[in-house]
Amino acid sequence: MLSEERIDKVLKSALDKGGEFAELFFEKKESNQLSMESSRLEKVKTGFDLGVGIRVINGDQVSYAYTDDITLDSLLKTAKAAGTASKYNEDVTINNLQQKNTDSVHQIEVRPETVEKLKKKEVLKTADKSARSVDQRIQQVMVSYIDYYQQVLIANSTGLLVEDERVRTRLMVNAIASDGKIIQTGRETPGKHVGFELFDEYSPEEVGKKAGQKAITMLEARPAPSARMPVVVNHGFGGVLFHEACGHGLEADAVQKGSSVYTGRIGEQVANEKVTAIDDATVLNEWGSFVVDDEGHEAEETVLIKDGELTDYMYDYKTAKKEDRESTGNGRRQSYQSRPIPRMTNTFIAPGESKPQEIINSVDQGLYAKSLSGGQVEPATGDFTFTVAEGYLIEDGEVSEPVRNATLVGNGPESLHRITMVGDDLEHAPGMCGKEGQSIPAAVGQPTLLIEELTVGGTEREEE
Repeated sequence: MLSEERIDKVLKSALDKGGEFAELFFEKKESNQLSMESSRLEKVKTGFDLGVGIRVINGDQVSYAYTDDITLDSLLKTAKAAGTASKYNEDVTINNLQQKNTDSVHQIEVRPETVEKLKKKEVLKTADKSARSVDQRIQQVMVSYIDYYQQVLIANSTGLLVEDERVRTRLMVNAIASDGKIIQTGRETPGKHVGFELFDEYSPEEVGKKAGQKAITMLEARPAPSARMPVVVNHGFGGVLFHEACGHGLEADAVQKGSSVYTGRIGEQVANEKVTAIDDATVLNEWGSFVVDDEGHEAEETVLIKDGELTDYMYDYKTAKKEDRESTGNGRRQSYQSRPIPRMTNTFIAPGESKPQEIINSVDQGLYAKSLSGGQVEPATGDFTFTVAEGYLIEDGEVSEPVRNATLVGNGPESLHRITMVGDDLEHAPGMCGKEGQSIPAAVGQPTLLIEELTVGGTEREEE
């Protein structure tokens, strides 16, 4: 890490030409990746990143520079580069640094950097073998493992000085099944803010088996019908629909630019009264959790929608200052090479009171979207199209036969009003969220819920 004396000199240098605010972000990160394909270990990669990013803010103007050389001379040059674009301000002051204690609540039992690569390879082999054993029609299995250990230090001209450590571990299994005519994929990707103990909760054998079973189920499924119908969305990764179609519109930069459908709507009813939506970086050991964000603000729970009413947005330092309020702890960045922007952490629809089976029983004819995959969203309107990775028909209140190639087509804000039942089975799921060229770990989540009507696109006619 850097000494307080060195940090103080760098911050003063950054504001030498003026500016209202200067910030230093130090990062040290070690990552390990292993991948297996065709039952062979294809890649073993260890990465090491070390560097500092320096940001200067003056009004709406932001200047950013970074370096991987953390000698004092290099840091001072980088600070001057960040500060050169600022307009002169005679009243620049830098408060004395005050170290803030941030003991992590996210306990790590088995630090992944202490685990031998041969043991990590065994995780891949076990998952691969398990997926292939499901059925002889499993033609290919791709397994990848990643862990990383990240240390950050954030200091700024207000006197803030804080450190944080993040450890994340994830396993991803893709099983591909084929009957010679049709190809289907099953995917399982558990990951959390934990160490190698992830596999105490998610055994590689079970993860591989689930991926293989999903691929075979969809291979045997019939083409999905096309119609407007009720849709029951399963808990966990089903929350990606809210994340993409609504969540980004609740980030303060989109709101302040007027590119969000939620701009100026605080206090309005934007969803069914059964819907409460939350962004919470404090969820214990969850994929998108941390102790402080990448601007040094403590992790928070931010209620975005309460009983259907829009209550708040997600702010970083800059967007919060523009409205003379505090950050919500959503200032995040991909690395020291990136400036922080408002980003989601663990964003989810809160649990309701209905049992999942009650929700399914309430539907006469509809679709059960057990898992979703990729999708497309128009940020300005919330219009979306999502692919259903695993889907089933609901007939007379019961889940019946599987269907493949279903898509969900609709509008995020409208769909929030159409959620009429919310389950009590909240579950989170990991993902990588992209925005402005930056990719960060963010979890999605929700309980099982019912959207009373949604357009389901299928291929029934084409394939018959």
